[in-house]
Amino acid sequence: MPLRIIKRWGDSPAVRIPMAVMKDAGLNLEQAVQVRAERGCIIIEPTSPALDDLFHGIAAEGRRAAEERGQAISPVGA
Repeated sequence: MPLRIIKRWGDSPAVRIPMAVMKDAGLNLEQAVQVRAERGCIIIEPTSPALDDLFHGIAAEGRRAAEERGQAISPVGA
């Protein structure tokens, strides 16, 4: 993997992440991540969306109607 240089982006430091690394890590553009330092390393991890965020934009009436039809009861991926 080629060497990366930390540069400035506005008032913050930035490093460009190659798309191959993004793909290998299972990350996508515009995805929310957490960034932290741990034992001298920078860790970037995807965040889990909050339940309210998953249902953002769905009217409460629509959720209740889907639940009554049984559509919202089966687990995701089932």
